[in-house]
Amino acid sequence: MKAIIQRVTCAKVTVGDELVSSIGRGLCVLVGISSDDNASDVEWMARKLLNLRLFENPSTGKRWSESVVDLQLEMLCVSQFTLYHRLKGNRPDFSRAMQGPEAQQLYESLLQRMRNEYATERILDGRFGAMMQVHVVNDGPVTLEIESPVPSEYERQKLQRASERNAKSDKSDGRKVTDGGAEGTSGKGCKESESSS
Repeated sequence: MKAIIQRVTCAKVTVGDELVSSIGRGLCVLVGISSDDNASDVEWMARKLLNLRLFENPSTGKRWSESVVDLQLEMLCVSQFTLYHRLKGNRPDFSRAMQGPEAQQLYESLLQRMRNEYATERILDGRFGAMMQVHVVNDGPVTLEIESPVPSEYERQKLQRASERNAKSDKSDGRKVTDGGAEGTSGKGCKESESSS
């Protein structure tokens, strides 16, 4: 799982003429999900995004010392499958990106995890799968790229076995397991006249 993180004074997502979500000061995060990602990547990414120290301490002025949680700021997440690309000549190929419903389920579980660990109203998102316009006013500018670590073969096999055991257990209990997600809501933020990228 990969994220491009921008520290912003404001950001918003629109689809056509519709404002989907907007935030004031905080982080705008583009999230890419690879075909190999799983719940471990969700856990790692949620922890990193909530705890990255990209802001200065308002009392001391010390840089790189506060997180969005420390300052009670907002985060706007946008699904971005193009982060997992490779070039074939000059044409991008996105076969490394996770497809459709499976990707949406992992993306929404990331949002839900951060909402549970921080604050539902402060974690906003765009519209999965839509053609969106993302407007940001980058503060600094500050932009980072992070990616969840690739598990070793041993860890991968261990996760596979655990997943298979859970699936068998759920079948025998007659339970159906689903991960929920929530749509983002409009917040305060960028005005129409502000610059975008």
